[in-house]
Amino acid sequence: MLEPGMPAPEVSAQNQFGEPVTPDFEEPTVVYFYPEDFTGGCTIEARDFQEHLPQFREGGITVYGVSMDDVSTHDEFAEEEGLLYDLLADPDGTVAEAFGLDTSGGRTDRQTFVLADGEVKSVYDPDRSDPEGHAEEVLRDVRNEYVQGG
Repeated sequence: MLEPGMPAPEVSAQNQFGEPVTPDFEEPTVVYFYPEDFTGGCTIEARDFQEHLPQFREGGITVYGVSMDDVSTHDEFAEEEGLLYDLLADPDGTVAEAFGLDTSGGRTDRQTFVLADGEVKSVYDPDRSDPEGHAEEVLRDVRNEYVQGG
């Protein structure tokens, strides 16, 4: 798995609209991996990031959610939950594997990465990250680092 200080991978995937997305990890970016659309913890986490999305955007921080679900499932999930950030479809696990995550079970574990300046800045382990309140924790840390010049 990628760790702080390691170079950010170059990845591309389609978002929930089927549009190709290549994140720019030179800019402050949060990439959170989650197991599956429409499941309890994943829905809580997605809603949490949506609730805090205005504050992320005010700080110039881009948020991406990634799971191994396909574009159409992401589209339905984003529509149902009112998500206004990109969900990247990674059905073959290419993006997850670029971050060093296990995809052997057809899903990834919950893992969040903060990237900027072309490298991994922080990693949030699922053992320490309860889906509820996780986005607020990440926002606080990222704002301290990038918005306030931390």
